[in-house]
Amino acid sequence: MTDLNHVVLIGRLTQDLGADERSFGYATNGQARANVSIAVNRSKKNGDQWVEETYFFNITIWGKTAENLKPYLTKGKQICVEGHLKQDRWEKDGQKQSRISIVADNVQLLGGKSDGNSDGTGYGQQGGSYAPPKQNFTPKSQPQQQSFDTGADNFPEDIPF
Repeated sequence: MTDLNHVVLIGRLTQDLGADERSFGYATNGQARANVSIAVNRSKKNGDQWVEETYFFNITIWGKTAENLKPYLTKGKQICVEGHLKQDRWEKDGQKQSRISIVADNVQLLGGKSDGNSDGTGYGQQGGSYAPPKQNFTPKSQPQQQSFDTGADNFPEDIPF
């Protein structure tokens, strides 16, 4: 039986992607790698008060996804990350070290005008604005109305299902 290792988080980026040289680069095989950190807020009740807790998670995004998202991953941007946990282990100065991070399988940009973007796309100035084309739908021919003998004179013709 296979075990399950699946994570879904929604949070806000703690810094711009590319702010330092470790956040974006290419592996020796040429594959793009983006390292980001998100803050995830959680409210919990402590006695009679609600208390905000913030957790920080490190996320690695690989390949074309990392390249395509690079201009849009800016500090404060809300994203949804779906992926799996990865544990790195090493030894430093005789002490065993360990770190758990998230490897992203899917990343979605969230938000819109509330993120401070004037275009409403949620992608910042680089994304440009997008409006779906307006479609004027006019049927070529009107369907013929059929009347049915229901046996009751006050039966409504518009049935709501």
